[in-house]
Amino acid sequence: MSYVVNGTEFETDEDGFLVEANFNDDIVPVIAESEGLKLNDDHWTVVRFMRERYQEDGQTPNFRNMVALLEEQDDSIDWKKKLYELFPQQPNRQAAKVAGLPKPFGKGGY
Repeated sequence: MSYVVNGTEFETDEDGFLVEANFNDDIVPVIAESEGLKLNDDHWTVVRFMRERYQEDGQTPNFRNMVALLEEQDDSIDWKKKLYELFPQQPNRQAAKVAGLPKPFGKGGY
């Protein structure tokens, strides 16, 4: 499996995660469509968050840490509920995939 964006093919692993991180926003809608997701502003907020965490930490957070860190940024949202609405198939893994990041370690990062 691979994704083709603007004529360029991007290699994936057996689960559809990019082998190499890609921070080009053009890839996000392509991966989201393959996941059956229709992107909105909240998806993009999480995509940017996941990319920032990956760039700073070298990996993505597990779900519990993801919720805690997002709550630090904006505690007006019930992030646990919101993340499952946005990314119903294991939010930390699906969000990392849509963000164009490699597969998280273990059950989803640190």
